[in-house]
Amino acid sequence: MKRLLFCLFLLGTVHLAQAQYYKTDTARKKEFDASRLMIGGSVGLAFGDYTNIDFSPLIGYRINDMFAAGVAINAQYGAERFRYYDGTTSQRNQYSILGGGLWGRFYPFDFMFIHVQPEYNFINVKTTLYNDPKETYTDHYRVPSLLMGGGYVQPISDRAAINIMALYDVIQDRNSPYSNGIILRVGATLGL
Repeated sequence: MKRLLFCLFLLGTVHLAQAQYYKTDTARKKEFDASRLMIGGSVGLAFGDYTNIDFSPLIGYRINDMFAAGVAINAQYGAERFRYYDGTTSQRNQYSILGGGLWGRFYPFDFMFIHVQPEYNFINVKTTLYNDPKETYTDHYRVPSLLMGGGYVQPISDRAAINIMALYDVIQDRNSPYSNGIILRVGATLGL
């Protein structure tokens, strides 16, 4: 029994000494470290009857091994073309989106993260109806979104990684650019 208590005491002492080491190390790391800055984002392209050009850069800071946060910009151009049975265009919608917001990530494992991104977008829409005569309508609105989801990180060097994310807009405003579906993004981040 004395040996068991001595072993527990020894393990507790080692654990406290190790905790003291990490506490000192953490206090030192509270200073700004430029090597923890992150830049990156995603680019998306789709062409055809549905065209989308998406440029979404981000900048952030790796607070510690488990948390990162930063600012994101959302810039998109899109067009949808609807056709009659004979192939002629019946309607064309064009839109531009400019917005941004904050983002945060929690890394429970080195290769996986949970992502939260509240953002606010300004959307301009132009609808053209190809009737006789042709009619054109424009609309402008602002839309809040809250993107939540997770992703996978694949490092490609000491300071660069490729990210694959699946996100969902939990607010689901009727004018949201993220209609009721999963948003898949592939991007990269680069540590400075």
